Amino acid sequence: MSLLQVIFERRSIRRYRSELIPDEALGNILEAGRLAPSADNAQPWHFVVVIERKIKERLSTGRWNRFIKNSAATIVGCGYKDNEWSTIDVTIALENMVIAAETQGIGSCWIGDFEEEKVKELLNIPENLKVIALVSFGYPAVRPKPPKKKNLETIVHYNKF
Repeated sequence: MSLLQVIFERRSIRRYRSELIPDEALGNILEAGRLAPSADNAQPWHFVVVIERKIKERLSTGRWNRFIKNSAATIVGCGYKDNEWSTIDVTIALENMVIAAETQGIGSCWIGDFEEEKVKELLNIPENLKVIALVSFGYPAVRPKPPKKKNLETIVHYNKF
């Protein structure tokens, strides 16, 4: 499968099979994040890999994130509060992870439904970091149909809006 095909066919996965992600595959996912570009090569990120079931259950408290508990792993992306580009840089790194997972047959889902202070307390995240996003990972139990997307003509503008 070409990289473009991987990107074009990727779906958000919210139902996972119970199998674990092999260490090599998880290592590839994390390495893809580590190698992401960042402003001034600052690499203003830390990633907490949550694989313990009880912790995943405690992260699964929001209205839209209850599936976290069934993921094989959930990665919490954090960035330095004092780095003005850390939100963008961490997001780029997490997207690299999502693509690396997909190329290995591992599904993922971005999670924005979380209470930052509760996540920080649960995972002992230092005060100088902010939680940017969570991404759940696991082998898909179901592959959703493609969602309807806007046509390029309605969202792309050349030279001027």
